[in-house]
Amino acid sequence: MGQKQDELLKRIQKLVKLNQKLFNENERLETSLNELIVSYDHLKMKLRDSGLGDGDTDDRATAQKFNMATVLFANIDGFYKLTDGSDSQVLMDQLDNVLIKFDSILKKYKIQKIKTIGDTYMAAGGIPVKNITNPIEVVLAALEMCAFVKELSRKNGEQVWHMSLGIHTGPVTANISGKRKISYDIKGDTVNTTHRVQGVGESGKILISVMTYELIKEFFVCEYFGKLPVKYKSDLEMYEVKGILPEFSIDEDGLLPNESFGTKFKLIQFTDLQEMILDKLEKELPDYLYYHNVKHTVDVVTEVELIGWAEGIDDEDILVLKTAGLFHDAGHIIAYDDHEYHGTVMVKALLPKYGYTEEQINRICEVIMATKMPPEPKTLLERIICDADLDYLGRSDMIPVSNTLYKELKEQNKIGTLNDWNKLQVMFISKHAYFTKTAQSLREVNKQMQIDRIKELIEN
Repeated sequence: MGQKQDELLKRIQKLVKLNQKLFNENERLETSLNELIVSYDHLKMKLRDSGLGDGDTDDRATAQKFNMATVLFANIDGFYKLTDGSDSQVLMDQLDNVLIKFDSILKKYKIQKIKTIGDTYMAAGGIPVKNITNPIEVVLAALEMCAFVKELSRKNGEQVWHMSLGIHTGPVTANISGKRKISYDIKGDTVNTTHRVQGVGESGKILISVMTYELIKEFFVCEYFGKLPVKYKSDLEMYEVKGILPEFSIDEDGLLPNESFGTKFKLIQFTDLQEMILDKLEKELPDYLYYHNVKHTVDVVTEVELIGWAEGIDDEDILVLKTAGLFHDAGHIIAYDDHEYHGTVMVKALLPKYGYTEEQINRICEVIMATKMPPEPKTLLERIICDADLDYLGRSDMIPVSNTLYKELKEQNKIGTLNDWNKLQVMFISKHAYFTKTAQSLREVNKQMQIDRIKELIEN
């Protein structure tokens, strides 16, 4: 029995070394393939430009470029410590459990697992759904992965498993395959650099490139590690991630993010949310919305942030305001009347997917409903968005903006002549008052000038 155990251990050790050798060879071949693809594309373009090309479409239709992905390599090492007295089956089961746990961590942070080769684990954030927060999410996942491996060793009473992680952010090309179960294989310099970053790391350390560091440094404690020589390029600076910054963590080890972390994260994530909603508005808003269009939504989102900071509100309230501003007219996709309500329905359906809490969603809905005419805001946030929504009343471009609203209403038979509209505008502006001190100081002074200009346009 002892001889069989010894043979099994030797076979496992041999397989581990072989796997690593195959992985390195695969990486070398991928680099060569990338160079050939670039040369192929360049040659095909030259042939097409010269008129010699056959005009065929790209036969690599499953390849997709991602300009910003964060790649993670984790090397899980433990087999080299196997001895005659080791229970190889237990260790194999433990490795399986580690990989299963890693898969669940990736799912939690919406990170794509790429592949596992032996004891090397590879994943990428920002694939297949492009997003701006993937460097932060990958680092959070890496911290959890390290913590799990350390806890496993603590339970065992000895450090059997050792893991080093490397992370780098940059462009990748993903080859997509499969119909029922889609898989992704990524290639490019970013992949190769990440593997090299991981290779110089030590057990228990999370090393990141300077590119990733610049994108996550506001959230995590990082220490300078050193430089990595890169062929044909300047040396790559690397940092070690020690944990979440104390002000953003609920535990001393810096592993668990607190509410402040979540708010700051969502303010960055808002860029992705905004891009998606504005694209939806661009495609689905009715053509007759000359005023309540994408431009107006962008104006309101910008103004609520400016007024909000001037009024001294915190990050949490800025997040609520900007999100409410983004959705306050989105309900026009459903109906013109009661569009505020329809906007809140969209908020309740979509924002849980972006990690917004029930309390945040309820506050956002209340702020949106405060923009319903006539405005009667009750809280500071409601006063801010009402002022942002009617900011144009005190701007120099008030009359041309007002005319787009008239055109919008006229096309729906909701208003009479332009003269009637101008009279209505004089009445409305005369009674209107901004609610916040910021808007009052910036816009109120110009309103009387606007009234005088409109009166000149009115035909008696």
